[in-house]
Amino acid sequence: MKRIAVLTSGGDSPGMNACIRAVVRTALNYNMDIYGIERGYAGLIKGEMSRLGTRSVSDMIHKGGTFLKTARCPEFKDKEVQKDAVEALSAYGIEGLVAIGGDGTFRGAKDLCDNFGVRVIGIPGTIDNDLAYTDYTLGFDTAVNTVLWAINNLRDTMHSHDRVCLLEVMGRECGDIALYAGISGGAEYVLVPEIPYDLDQIAASIKKSYLRGKTSNMIILAEGAGNRDEIAAYIKEKSGISVKVTNFGYIQRGGSPNMQDRLLAARFGYKAVELLLNDAESCAVGIKNNKIITVPFSEVNVGSKFDKDLYEIAHILSL
Repeated sequence: MKRIAVLTSGGDSPGMNACIRAVVRTALNYNMDIYGIERGYAGLIKGEMSRLGTRSVSDMIHKGGTFLKTARCPEFKDKEVQKDAVEALSAYGIEGLVAIGGDGTFRGAKDLCDNFGVRVIGIPGTIDNDLAYTDYTLGFDTAVNTVLWAINNLRDTMHSHDRVCLLEVMGRECGDIALYAGISGGAEYVLVPEIPYDLDQIAASIKKSYLRGKTSNMIILAEGAGNRDEIAAYIKEKSGISVKVTNFGYIQRGGSPNMQDRLLAARFGYKAVELLLNDAESCAVGIKNNKIITVPFSEVNVGSKFDKDLYEIAHILSL
């Protein structure tokens, strides 16, 4: 295989630029031509791609987002639209594709493979960490550290004003960002989709803590675990204590990737090119027990691999 392409699709995550850089420089090391596709599958079906060189990815390793841009492309589910993508790849002589993104990106990669025989290697790039076949996804660690920064800052003002804060974080139906940030930030309560919670019990606990002199509390809410305003209102009604709500939003998706995500980007990008170079079957790369693994797209399980033991530790340490 001598000519490949790389794209980023779906939501952006810190480390995507570092991963593109790894793909480009590894390909060039093996004398492969490498093309960058703009705006994911949406750009692919329009043939929006250009050749990349060493200078194309210079000074990119520390930048958040993706210089190739990204977009969601719901119409890519249509087989005729996929055919347009295949024709675009053929027009540029592209023999293999590296697709960086989450579950939607992987579905598109699987369709290209199954329906048209395109050789695709998927790299898990999403802050949600919601692909259960891999221990970590690209961007998750940086996002958690960004949330941890917010928890530290919010604690200062909550303590100063004797307040309870409810911080909503991203993750869709996966509670990993909330769990990892909550336990690292010493949050008193972590609410996630995977574990049922009792708001009456939480309200009673907050009221009890006030009576014993602890006048500030931190609640971390995963976005898939309930409505932040309704939860805050209910706790206030039951405890008589006001809850200040903060929605951290897209801030946690941006920013310079940390060491962990830069290293993961390098390992994922290198492995993807190596697989294409050796004409390996289409698959997704991941990491298990600090070893880079490959999994067929048919075995990529989307959803939570929630660590209940870690959740129990978070509960015990918050008492």
